[in-house]
Amino acid sequence: MLHIRTPLILHPDLSTPSRRIWLKLENLQPSGSFKLRGIGLLCSQAAAQGKRKVICPSGGNAGFATAVAAARLGLKACIVVPHTTPESTRARIKKTGAEVIVHGKVWDEANIRAKELAQGVDTEYVPAFDHPVLWEGHSTMIDEILEDCPQVDALVTSVGGGGLLAGILTGLIRHNRMDCRIIACETQGSASFAAAVSAGHPVKFPRIDTVARSLGASLVAAWPVQHILDFPHELVILSDEEAIMGVVRYASDLRQLVEPACGVSLAIAYLDHPSIAEAHDVVIVVCGGVSISAQLVAGWAR
Repeated sequence: MLHIRTPLILHPDLSTPSRRIWLKLENLQPSGSFKLRGIGLLCSQAAAQGKRKVICPSGGNAGFATAVAAARLGLKACIVVPHTTPESTRARIKKTGAEVIVHGKVWDEANIRAKELAQGVDTEYVPAFDHPVLWEGHSTMIDEILEDCPQVDALVTSVGGGGLLAGILTGLIRHNRMDCRIIACETQGSASFAAAVSAGHPVKFPRIDTVARSLGASLVAAWPVQHILDFPHELVILSDEEAIMGVVRYASDLRQLVEPACGVSLAIAYLDHPSIAEAHDVVIVVCGGVSISAQLVAGWAR
């Protein structure tokens, strides 16, 4: 097991006697995000099967998690990133010993290149979000949440490609907690999951345009689109400004840095959003993110 058991803590200011706001601190994972749960499991299975190299297309978090997992397992890692991935994120990935290839303007183009490079028999392709092994790994988060807060009645999560959401649903199904309300959050410029649910199947989102780059999947995984319908749920789309507000407020309250892709979920609590009005125990998945800096957050705060 490459991931750690992360704390579930009460938000120091937002909890009241009638409604508690819990924070699942996945930003404390060794890779800085929840991604290590599923990617760690997938890479561990690859190593057990005799694979010697892993290749991952990523704008940041999945790639860094793959690089961290590979370093711990003694595997070679190649991370293919689009040109939009910040230089600071590329440098962080390289520091693990992984090779970084920059290809394409967007993730989709990096993904095509990664698949071309992953043809060798000793090489494992590591998808960013659409794979049942990833979901199984991510679902361990639910085991921990239900152990610490069995009375949870609302769960708030950001949605990019749908891997985290699929893990959450997988875990809740395993524990027969189909009564737990799911609040799935996106920004206006990345609302590909809401578009998919509206259509009844994944549809190509016309244009990703958001500060929350980690949510920028133009085509989401199909499984969570279907299975979120088995739960009480609400799809919430907020602005970039509200996502940034979540980041800034959280940095001030908890002295921790997270990406806007995470800030959009935190904003639900800071806005006292109607989606949690009836809930008593709200768990927000603080999914984390590595493409963030104190300089960025300070600039947004100003």
